[in-house]
Amino acid sequence: MSEKDRPDTGTVGWFDLTVDDATTLRDFYANVVGWTVQPQSMGDYDDYTMVSPASGQAVAGVCHARGSNADLPAQWLMYINVADLDASIGICEERGGAVISGPKTMGGYGRYCVIRDPAGAVVALFEPASG
Repeated sequence: MSEKDRPDTGTVGWFDLTVDDATTLRDFYANVVGWTVQPQSMGDYDDYTMVSPASGQAVAGVCHARGSNADLPAQWLMYINVADLDASIGICEERGGAVISGPKTMGGYGRYCVIRDPAGAVVALFEPASG
């Protein structure tokens, strides 16, 4: 990704739902919201990309609580783009927050971690890959 294509810092880049039975929740949201489903191979199982039928754009993920997602809380998780993940982690901890998962690498896409803020709310911070 070129620097001009890099998402703006501070914007929400993605939403994931991580649960024990992603297949059931995939079908639930496909029916309730009208999303179409694209399987995403995770090796020995599939997670799912949920797609807007009108635009064809991927809008969210529904994932099994397995592998690198095994330690994530069961909830819709918002990923906020940050310029420097390590710096954001440091500030998070200085300001009374805590890292509860990661940091982890997301293939060639970038790095992320999940934090809990001082009020107990959980969010993911995502640093997109450069170049």
